[in-house]
Amino acid sequence: MERRKFLEHVGWTGLGIVWAVGGNGLLTACQVEQPDAQKSSTALPFSFVQISDTHIGFKKPANEHVTDTLQKTINAINALSTPPAFVIHTGDISHLSKPEEFDLAKQLLSQLKVPLFTLPGEHDTIGDRGKAYESAFNRKDVKEGLQVWDQAGIHFVSLTNVLDFGATGTGKLGQAQLDLLSKDLATQKKDTPLVVFSHIPLYDLYPKWGWATADSASLLSLLSRFTSVTVLTGHIHQVIEHSEGNIRFHTAAATAYPLPAPGHGDQPAPVKLNENNLLAVLGFRTVEVISLKDTRVDQHTLG
Repeated sequence: MERRKFLEHVGWTGLGIVWAVGGNGLLTACQVEQPDAQKSSTALPFSFVQISDTHIGFKKPANEHVTDTLQKTINAINALSTPPAFVIHTGDISHLSKPEEFDLAKQLLSQLKVPLFTLPGEHDTIGDRGKAYESAFNRKDVKEGLQVWDQAGIHFVSLTNVLDFGATGTGKLGQAQLDLLSKDLATQKKDTPLVVFSHIPLYDLYPKWGWATADSASLLSLLSRFTSVTVLTGHIHQVIEHSEGNIRFHTAAATAYPLPAPGHGDQPAPVKLNENNLLAVLGFRTVEVISLKDTRVDQHTLG
């Protein structure tokens, strides 16, 4: 793929993109005119950061220094003018689920100055359905892959949809996790803002490459009654937006390497760019909740 076309596809401007939430609590996109636009925000009572697809252990030409790009990401997060309430890693922390990869990732991520939440990607579950990952990151209050918590008037939902990826080539939540989520959401008011995290996209983004979750229709049925739902995922190493009713989907950039746009090529193989262009498509995302109906999301590149 030509670099220009790739950059056009992922929509990076080099200055970042902001999503502002209007009266219905949903995110809408606009460009940031200044790279330090976050500093101009007025009231920022609550914010969090999403990072994804660090692939510690990956050593191929698309990025032979994934620990360096993760370190750049951590340094940038720690330097934010407004410290986030937490950082969530939406999966593929490691490349091959090796203990030494998880150990190195933990050492690097321990430098974050705020609490860290994680969920597994399919690369974190190779060979053992995530046992080594769970041992390394010791997630609490997780049942059937589901973790929920409330913070700043928002109901957060972390889902696991990668355990069957090796057999099926696509995401799957499973009925047990969906049943638990159904019970949890039944206790929430319909105007409670929901933020949902998973690794693999929770709609049919590009099923041919496994960029979909087989039973996502059941999930979307549960989410449909809520006024404001924001879904943040990883897996595809690029920023793509999608809407279904009041549900807004946002995939994230990786910190490791880019992947091609959906359908560009035979398979989603890592894209090799020169260093400057690579850093321009890697990064993280901040989500700032100014009030329950006033939120903004910034994409931060490493270049």
